[in-house]
Amino acid sequence: MAAIDDLFKIMVEQNASDLHLTSGAPPYLRLHGKMMPLNYKELTSQEVQGLLFEILTEKQKKSFIEKWELDCAYTVAGLARFRCNIFMQRKGLAGVFRIIPEKIKSAQELNLPQGILDLIDCDRGLILVTGPTGSGKSTTLAAMIHEINMNSESHIITVEDPIEFVHQNIKSVINQREVGSHTKSFSNALKAALREDPDILLVGELRDLETISLALTAAETGHIVFGTLHTNNAAKTIDRIIDVFPSGQQAQIRTMLSESLRGVVAQTLFPRADGQGRVAAYEILKSTKAVANLIREGKIHQIPSAIQTGSSSGMVSFEKYIDDLVKKGKVAPSDAKLYLGKDTESMTAATNNAVKRPAS
Repeated sequence: MAAIDDLFKIMVEQNASDLHLTSGAPPYLRLHGKMMPLNYKELTSQEVQGLLFEILTEKQKKSFIEKWELDCAYTVAGLARFRCNIFMQRKGLAGVFRIIPEKIKSAQELNLPQGILDLIDCDRGLILVTGPTGSGKSTTLAAMIHEINMNSESHIITVEDPIEFVHQNIKSVINQREVGSHTKSFSNALKAALREDPDILLVGELRDLETISLALTAAETGHIVFGTLHTNNAAKTIDRIIDVFPSGQQAQIRTMLSESLRGVVAQTLFPRADGQGRVAAYEILKSTKAVANLIREGKIHQIPSAIQTGSSSGMVSFEKYIDDLVKKGKVAPSDAKLYLGKDTESMTAATNNAVKRPAS
C-alpha cells in the first residue's frame, strides 16, 4: 500500500471531491466546494515528491521530469479511482486528485432532466456537455454512456486524458483509450476510430481545431459523438466551436454544426441550501429547426431566446432551472443571485408581493 493511500481514505471518509498536496502546506480537501486543511503537518517538497512518485510508473516519472506536468489516473482497490494532475510550483511539487467513484451513478440516481435523456435517443450527431472545471461534466457523461450501455447493442469508443469512469460491457462493447498510454493524441485516436466500426464516440475534451473538425466529421458521417468543452452556457459553446476556425472557414463550420449538432448540456454546481453537499443546475439546448437556422445564419446571440421559448422541446435556461431549485429550497436565493447577477423570477415576485402587501 502506498503512503498516500491513507490520505485517499480520509478523503473518501469525509466525502471530499478533491485532495490537494503542495509543498510548504498541509494537505487540503475540497469539501462541498470549499478548501479545508487537514489536521496534518506542513509537507516539504521532498515529502510531496515521495508521496507522488511512489504511485507513478517509470514512464510517468520520465514524462513529468521532461514536461514538469502530468495527467494520470490511480486506483486504490476497493476504495476508488482518482484523476491526478501533478505539477511544479514556486515551492516545489504539487498534486491535485479528483475522486472518481468506482460505481457509475445512473441517470436516475443523478436525477438528470428528461431533456438530457432525450438527447441519448438519437441515431447520429454531436452532443456536447459543457461547464467549468469541477462542474460534474464527467459524471453526467458517464451516466449517459451507462444508459446507452444498459439499453443498446452498440460499439462505444472513448478517448480520455486520463480514463476516468471505467465502464464494463453490458449490452454494448466499450473500448476506452487513454491519451499518452493507448494513443498519442485525441486527434490520432479519432482518425483511427473512424476505421474501427464505432456507433458512438466519446471525446474527453475538444481541445483544438483538428479534434473539433474530426468530431464534426464523425457526427456528420452517421456516428453519435459526445464531447466536452469548458464553456459556461450553450450560446458560448457554439461561439467557441466556430471561433476555433479561421474566419474563412467559419461559414462552412456554421453549416456543418447546424446539421450535426443534436444538443448542448451546460451545467454548474451549487451548494445545497441545507449544507449537505452540492446540487447540479443545467441549461439544455436542442437543435430544433429554428436553432439550426440561427447557427447557420450566425445569429448566436438569439439562442438564449430560443431556449426560453423551447420548453416544449425539452429546453431550459440556467435562469429557469436555478429559479426552480430556489423554489424547491435546494439552493439559497443568495447563491442563485451571486451566480446570475440578479434575482430569479420567483425571488423578484416574492419581493414585489411583499411590497404590495398592505400593512396589518
